[in-house]
Amino acid sequence: MGNTDFQCSHRVAVPPPRSFLLSIKSSLKETFFPDDPFRQFKNQPVARKLILGLQYFMPILEWAPRYTFEYFKADVVAGITIASLAVPQGISYANLASLPPIIGLYSSFVPPLIYAMLGSSRDLAIGTVAVPSLLISSMLGEVVNPHQNTKLYVQLVVTATFFAGVFQASLGFLRLGFIVDFLSHATIVGFMGGAATVVCLQQLKGILGLVHFTRGTDLVSVMKSILGQTHKIGHLKKGLNPPSLSELAFGSQYLSTAIKTGLITGLIALAEGIAVGRSFAMFKNYHIDGNKEMIAFGMMNIAGSCTSCYLTSGPFSRTAVNFNAGCRTAVSNIVMATAVMITLLFLTPLFHYTPLVVLSSIIISAMLGLIDYEAAIHLWKVDKFDFVICIGSYFGVVFGSVEIGLVIAIVISLLRVLLFVARPRTCVLGNIPNSINYRSVDQYPVAQSVPGILILQIEAPIYFANSNYLRERILRWINEEEDKLKSSLEIGLQYVVLRYEWTSTFAVCSIDTSGISMLEEVKKTLDRKGLKLVLANPGSEVMKKLDRSKFIEAIGDEWIYLTVAEAVGACNFMLHSCKTNSKTVDSEEADNNV
Repeated sequence: MGNTDFQCSHRVAVPPPRSFLLSIKSSLKETFFPDDPFRQFKNQPVARKLILGLQYFMPILEWAPRYTFEYFKADVVAGITIASLAVPQGISYANLASLPPIIGLYSSFVPPLIYAMLGSSRDLAIGTVAVPSLLISSMLGEVVNPHQNTKLYVQLVVTATFFAGVFQASLGFLRLGFIVDFLSHATIVGFMGGAATVVCLQQLKGILGLVHFTRGTDLVSVMKSILGQTHKIGHLKKGLNPPSLSELAFGSQYLSTAIKTGLITGLIALAEGIAVGRSFAMFKNYHIDGNKEMIAFGMMNIAGSCTSCYLTSGPFSRTAVNFNAGCRTAVSNIVMATAVMITLLFLTPLFHYTPLVVLSSIIISAMLGLIDYEAAIHLWKVDKFDFVICIGSYFGVVFGSVEIGLVIAIVISLLRVLLFVARPRTCVLGNIPNSINYRSVDQYPVAQSVPGILILQIEAPIYFANSNYLRERILRWINEEEDKLKSSLEIGLQYVVLRYEWTSTFAVCSIDTSGISMLEEVKKTLDRKGLKLVLANPGSEVMKKLDRSKFIEAIGDEWIYLTVAEAVGACNFMLHSCKTNSKTVDSEEADNNV
């Protein structure tokens, strides 16, 4: 009598074989096209496919036919509102990037128009951003002094913006948006907070701004010294954006620095813009396509680099104002760009006498909102490792540099990913009384172990990075269970059930050759101990590879079950059968002796 006599509803099936090309196609589709963007093109005539293709790359063509006058009124109000913020903020952030103030206004004109046609967010307000502005100033300022060689510095900034746009658009076209996911929420909180602190400290010079002070102590002398040193913005040239295609410094000796600056600032701007867009989309219950956003960001920055603009994204402050002003579509960006255009054509002389302290005040007021101490406290309460990432990023920026802070945050984040893979969680399962459910005995103290059976759950893919650890951990569980049973004089261990948790909670459904070798070693060790290895709930990918490696043949397909309950039932059936056979043999021997 064997466990084949045990009746179970279904057996675990090995998936039917597929050709290599079909497998590659399926893997690439799941990796790069999880949202299946080509689904809408199926069974459509050529003309319809052309229209759908244009709507995919230019979302404005999709919603423009449904645009109403009510939407237009709301967008005009929102657009004028954010324009009132965009003009002073653009000048301020250009000053932060060590650029001529007029470039900040240029950057609030062309990029919003491009995004309105290509972007998928209804609420995102496009403009210059504080942290990339600081990055540009710190990275390019190391090789070129922006005050002594302004022309070369502006050329490098425009070139960096071009490469940032190319990088962003490439991520979108190649469907590599998951790269941005490596900048976790904790990383962004710490990085933004550190950058905001540095910016606030830098702007104290603009706030205080006293270089030569009087030695007189009378009130008149002191007030004259203070009021007589007011620093002004100065002359702002009238007119729209001049072309800057010829300013791209592809032959400069500092090209590598411009490329590095473009890649880093492009990634930061992309992460911030997509995060802000998704946050506000959630409030209105609609979805934005991350890859479309990358293409839109990339194209608007490429266009901006050719029209005297520097890097733009979707800043939180401007988007929040746009959202609260009641915007309905991306037309609010067009209205804002129109208002900026009017400013460039007619109103720039009005800013000549604006004190620089006003710009510093605007920057500091915007930066204080980026120091999100409540989010840091929340990270501490929920996940200490995320808090370490946040603090590491913050102090790296404040006491080192923006680049050091970013590197520290990314390294710690990658270390955490490696730890999740290399040191996966395993646990012992027990039966919840009066049910067929098996859960962790640590999480559920009422869960009861099954006599003679050790049930282990693996909550990670089994790869070369964790196979040795899992082998050692499984054998340790077995040794500890055997020692515990010996000391308690209970029934000895007979079966070890390995459960592959591949539900949506853990998403474990894969194994490589190192993992298969690990299972073979575990099986050999159990065979020497007189124990039986049983598998429960293996995924299709796991079954396919176990079948090809002949491991199923070695273990026996009768020892692979759909659920832990069926596996435990089969093991209990065998334990009961062994006891019955043992009693029968003992009875026959007793009769023979008589």
